[in-house]
Amino acid sequence: MKILLNITTIFFFTISMNSQNNLPYYQIPEMEENYTAQNTVARMIDGLGFRYFWATEGLRALDLAYQPKGKGRDCQKTIHHIYDLSTKMLSLTKTEFKQEIEKDKMLFAEIRKQTLLNLEALSNIIKTSKDLSEFTIRKDGEISIPFFYIINGPIADAIWHTGQIASFRRSSGNPINSKVNHFSGTVSN
Repeated sequence: MKILLNITTIFFFTISMNSQNNLPYYQIPEMEENYTAQNTVARMIDGLGFRYFWATEGLRALDLAYQPKGKGRDCQKTIHHIYDLSTKMLSLTKTEFKQEIEKDKMLFAEIRKQTLLNLEALSNIIKTSKDLSEFTIRKDGEISIPFFYIINGPIADAIWHTGQIASFRRSSGNPINSKVNHFSGTVSN
């Protein structure tokens, strides 16, 4: 019975990891040099996606459980928080994007995948918008949250927490792939 359980676990883990191979942000997508507000914000999100991809690539159970001393979140909870930020950004920009599985049923690989897909959808909607002010949140006909708050709120927060994951994994003995170039958004062979 124990052998069957182990084989089944390995089988589903392999399927889950293979589905990770087709995720966005292995590299930052190419973009023409057109400096609009929309392209600039989309590039920030693409940079976040790239950093998140590599900060979460190849995490082990040990890395996910890592928590600095004190009362902060462990790595797994930080990943869940970034997922929550990605769904919040989608809702703030009125972006309809289906979440494949309910959050409480997601395993690490699924939450990682959905977060990357959420960031890609967010970047795409922002690139195709006519003006960032269309994402201003209105309440009772009055402006309540300008788009700037999305930048200095959930976008900046997600970048911050992605850096924490990179730091956590380094502390638990599993640093990010040294072939990742965060400046160019590429990976050398």
